[in-house]
Amino acid sequence: MIATAAPPSSTAENPSADRYLDVPGARLRYRDEGRGPAVMLLHGWTLDLEMWDPQVAGLRSDLRLVRFDRRGSGHDATDMAALCRHLNIARIALIGMSQGARASLQFAAKAPEIVSALILDGPPALDGAAAEDDVPIAHLREVLESRGVEAFRREWRSHPLVQLRSRDPAIRQLVDRMIERYAAQDLDARDAIPPLSLDSMPAPTLILSGEFDLSSRLRTAARLRAQLRAAEHVVVPDAGHLINLDQPKIYNELCRSFLARHAIISTD
Repeated sequence: MIATAAPPSSTAENPSADRYLDVPGARLRYRDEGRGPAVMLLHGWTLDLEMWDPQVAGLRSDLRLVRFDRRGSGHDATDMAALCRHLNIARIALIGMSQGARASLQFAAKAPEIVSALILDGPPALDGAAAEDDVPIAHLREVLESRGVEAFRREWRSHPLVQLRSRDPAIRQLVDRMIERYAAQDLDARDAIPPLSLDSMPAPTLILSGEFDLSSRLRTAARLRAQLRAAEHVVVPDAGHLINLDQPKIYNELCRSFLARHAIISTD
C-alpha cells in the first residue's frame, strides 16, 4: 500500500500553486495536488510539469499527484528522491512519459522499496545508439548553435514526437507554450543512459503506447513487455506519442484502473 500522508498545509490551501525545492545546483518547481495514494508524474523532453494538467484534473480526487520540472542530465533519480523526502512520501507510484519513463525505470531500479507501481508511457530505447535514431540531437544542436533557440523550437515543433492527433485548441496551445518555455539548456548534456538491469524490477508495470507513435517506440514497448516480469502493454487508439494529451479520458481511465489494483484507490 502507498503512503497516503496529506500534502503540506500550504499546498492544501492553494493546491495548484507552484512550489519550489532547493537541491544541489538547482531549484525545482513542483506541484503537490489531490489526496490519496501518492503518484509522481515525470514529463518528457522539452515539456514541463504542465503537460499533466488533464491528468491532475481527472485524477486528483483519488490520488495525490506530485509533478515537477525535470532538469535531466542525470539528475532525475536524485531529484525524485529529494522530493519524496521533502514531502514525507515513503511509497509511491510513478507515471513517466518518454524520457520520464526512462527516469522512472532508473529510480525504480535504485529504490525498489519505494516504488509500488510503474506506468511507462512511450518509453524510449534504453541504450544511447537507438535513442539517437528517435531524436536527431546532432542536427538540433547545429540548428541551435547556428540559428538560435527560436529556430530550434520551430524545428523541434515539426518532429513526429510532438505532433498531436487532438484538434482541441487548448491542448495544442498547451504544447506550444511548453515548447516556447524550453530554453534548450540541456541540449549539450542530454541524459546519460547508464546500464539498467530490468531483471530485478519487481514493481507491477503498465506500458502505454500511442497507435501512431514512432515504430521504434512501439518496438521498445514490446521489448520492455517481454523483459519485465510483471508488465502489461496497452496500445491507445488514435494517439501519437503524446498519448495523455491526444486521448486524456482514455489515458486517465487506464491509469486509474491500473493504480486501483496496485495503489488501493476507489474506482467509484
